[in-house]
Amino acid sequence: MEYVQERVTTLHDLRNPTPDAPTDEAAVVVPMTEREYNGLAAERVLTELEAVDPARVVVPLRASADKAGPFADWLSSFDLPLEVLWCDGPRVADLLADHDLDGERGKGRDVWLALGRALSEQYVVVHDADTKTYSRSYVPRLLFPLAHGHGFSKGYYARVEDNKLYGRLFRLFYAPLVRTLADEHDADLLDYLDAFRYALAGEFAATSDVIRQLRLARTWGLEVSTLCDAFDAVGFDGSAQVDLGAYEHDHRSVGGPTGLSEMSASVGATLFRAVESHGVDIDYDALGDAYRDTAEGFVRQYAVDAAFNGLDYDHAGETEQVGVYADALRAPGLDTRLPAWDAVSLTPEDVFSAATEDLEDTR
Repeated sequence: MEYVQERVTTLHDLRNPTPDAPTDEAAVVVPMTEREYNGLAAERVLTELEAVDPARVVVPLRASADKAGPFADWLSSFDLPLEVLWCDGPRVADLLADHDLDGERGKGRDVWLALGRALSEQYVVVHDADTKTYSRSYVPRLLFPLAHGHGFSKGYYARVEDNKLYGRLFRLFYAPLVRTLADEHDADLLDYLDAFRYALAGEFAATSDVIRQLRLARTWGLEVSTLCDAFDAVGFDGSAQVDLGAYEHDHRSVGGPTGLSEMSASVGATLFRAVESHGVDIDYDALGDAYRDTAEGFVRQYAVDAAFNGLDYDHAGETEQVGVYADALRAPGLDTRLPAWDAVSLTPEDVFSAATEDLEDTR
């Protein structure tokens, strides 16, 4: 436990607070996929949200046609002002194509669709549904800075399970990569990205004015694109990070089609595009070796931290993972982010109507 302030306002969990916050003026966006259907973690999240009593809950759902209807029925069993936005129906796809917004599908796309629906409320909270330790305090904690003059807040937490340190994509890829770039370039954006204790956390909140300005990456770069646009919208002074305690999440392997290696490519590409747009000229030929040196220093530090706490630590495995990430560093391709909601002719009402009709068809 500590009370150190960072470049952004940092709110600490010193007494397990559930602060007064405008939950009745907030929409909560909870992206889900069909793997969460009837799951214990998702059930806990939704049950705890019942006690929060937000103005609106929007669930952008990524699921096959045969699973979407039963999933929506299960969601309707909770005592919440809940709306299901099925993201994978044909009308939604056609609508996006008609507005030149079709492209790769992923978590970022799902959240972007739901944010449009959430804009009718003054505040918006976004968080995942795979958290086994979810608490009803999280939404008011994330909202509290917004009611006290900030435009954006980000959650952070410890990832310790099974006597091991997790959060590997953040610890071993994002944090040392940002530190490497910040050491080599004088850029406020890099200092901002380095100020957040868990930049890849899926939990954040913002005013509707900030939400309207977000240009979200379509897949795993969602969190980085959110931070970069928050920097442009409100900067250091308008941002906060909030201690959410200890989290237990699902874990991913390093390899495979949805593994950490693939995620790192999306996160890295989003990061590189953002910092390049802020005047940073990256030497990609030298970046791999520089990142590896920084990341191996992080591994040594985490090894000592784990030993101090009596945790198991796979030093060789984490070093090997750094090598996988280093070999994958490369210049980003085309920018495929979705535009800000303020910059599209598409309306949230059109999206919700199309998604609702698609869902009814599956029944």
